Amino acid sequence: MNLGHKKALASKVLRVGKNRIIFSPEALDQIKEAITKQDIQILHKDGIIRIRPINGRKIVIRIKRKIGPGNIKRNVRDRKQEYVKLTRKLRNYIAFLKGRKVIQQEVYRDLRKKIRARAFKSKNNLKDYLRMIEIDVDNLSPQVKATKVDTKIKKVAPKRKKSKK
Repeated sequence: MNLGHKKALASKVLRVGKNRIIFSPEALDQIKEAITKQDIQILHKDGIIRIRPINGRKIVIRIKRKIGPGNIKRNVRDRKQEYVKLTRKLRNYIAFLKGRKVIQQEVYRDLRKKIRARAFKSKNNLKDYLRMIEIDVDNLSPQVKATKVDTKIKKVAPKRKKSKK
């Protein structure tokens, strides 16, 4: 007796896979007569059609796979904009310190490399690092702190002369 169609119908009605459907061998005639979804549900309530339990820890593994830093879906553009904003701020700050001769060229180069490698989370984090390597950033006057170094150089393209024909 081929009951493959009944098994497929039962799996659809009971919302489990075909391999988890178990027919009791004593009542195969009743299963053969079942045509509708309602018949399958009645047979399930009577215990003629059973569902095999899940073995192992598949649910735990499925839950664990969802968690993790690689599965956090954030927009790449947003992360890049954050990075650009922070690096510009920090680079301006160390350029300002270099202009005031608070830091030397070697320290400046080292700091630029660290900023590019995202070693600092914020401007305060950078200041803490500078204090740690014994560079005094606290004694700058309030007026000096407010000024900003303009590091951008605008390139002006030469104007072309229009030829007359």
